[in-house]
Amino acid sequence: MAPHHHHNPLLAPLESIPDPLPLRPRPPTLGRRIPVIHPPGSKSLTNRGILLAALAQGRSVLRRPLLDADDTRVMLHAVQTLGATVETHGPDLHIVGINGRWKPQSQTPVTLDLHNAGTAVRFLAAAALLSPVPVTIDGTERMRQRPIGELGDALRNLGATIEYPGNAGCPPIRITPPAELPRAATLDLPRLPSSQFISALLLLAPWLDAGLSLTSRQPVTSASYARMTLLLLSRLGATVRTSANLSVMRVGPPADSPTQRGLPAFELDIEPDASSATYFWAAGALSSACAVRGLPSDSLQADAHFPALLARMGATVESAHDTTTVQPPASLDPVFADLADLPDAAMTLAAVACFATGRSILRGLGTLRDKESNRIDALRTELAKIGVTIDTDVLGDPDAITITPPDRGVDCARSCPPVHFDTYDDHRMAMSLALIGLRRPNVFINNPACVAKTYPAFWHDFATLYE
Repeated sequence: MAPHHHHNPLLAPLESIPDPLPLRPRPPTLGRRIPVIHPPGSKSLTNRGILLAALAQGRSVLRRPLLDADDTRVMLHAVQTLGATVETHGPDLHIVGINGRWKPQSQTPVTLDLHNAGTAVRFLAAAALLSPVPVTIDGTERMRQRPIGELGDALRNLGATIEYPGNAGCPPIRITPPAELPRAATLDLPRLPSSQFISALLLLAPWLDAGLSLTSRQPVTSASYARMTLLLLSRLGATVRTSANLSVMRVGPPADSPTQRGLPAFELDIEPDASSATYFWAAGALSSACAVRGLPSDSLQADAHFPALLARMGATVESAHDTTTVQPPASLDPVFADLADLPDAAMTLAAVACFATGRSILRGLGTLRDKESNRIDALRTELAKIGVTIDTDVLGDPDAITITPPDRGVDCARSCPPVHFDTYDDHRMAMSLALIGLRRPNVFINNPACVAKTYPAFWHDFATLYE
């Protein structure tokens, strides 16, 4: 017998959560306390921190990282396979690094299965240059469709031998490191499909004797994530110089240790995940007030600016210390927004736009086609189920979409027909489409457990919206 408190399906353990998961509209919170959500640690900062700690010299401490999510689990398993030591101390991680040279258990080629973790695949492909043996990086069927060829080309230019045992330009990718790493290197980058390629190269740079310079004639894709990597490296002591628009980025070892490559051990507080926070800020704009706590005002994450987009739609946004509260307007205005720096928040904003009083336009969505799913196609298919139309290729811009609610708004009558949303094994599809259920009755989420990729406690936190 399950304990009686599981009459709320949102509170079931993730492995036994109902599938499909029924959602119900959120009642107005007149006079009730405002729920305060503290999202788990940032996936982006956690996986950057794990890699840098694993490569550093000595024992590093990551405070409050994202621990139990799939993406960080595969990253931790990989750095242990390559010789780093990982210990969990309460909410913190202690990692003893390998001082710039991986030490796999045996001197035979290593294969890493990184599931569907894009950051782990890209970051470890570049870091494989520091291995004494060839490294093959593989993942799920979907990961085998996600491009990595431009990163492979960059690693070839650094002296590695790159092979693709499956489809050219996609994982699995086999990296045979050069006998000797280049002392100093400059790479001229083409337009890249993901900023993770740039971050992967930047994270390797402190372990090259004279560092690495990246030049780019095209605007940097999702530049906010490259900036996050640069700010983090700078904070941890690497030498970082960039031009204002990131057309030139230079990263090298710490300036004060001319004989020492790489970074010394460090302690790092991991911010809460701002991408995960967007769902709860959006809930505040859609139904009734909601607060998110823990994000510093100088956050390294671009998604921390998401409440400003909700304010443009009429929501009330208040920030005090490290808590930002969003309250809904009487009616939501449509929004015109460029999300090039906030690609992970695009689907959250699309869900809110379903309830606006007219057509919204979202730009800068080019990277969404190469994510865990083709998110533009997936959104179009799923939102059509509630009468919302998504058009692409707006005024000749292939990376823009319009979101047009039905003339009389989304049908939120108690008798409206049931809708089952498919999630494409994509955590962000599940979390974004859940927002629809805050307003519209009879919404069901298929495969709700896919949130385990980055936010295993999502449905528990979602349940607090109803308390």
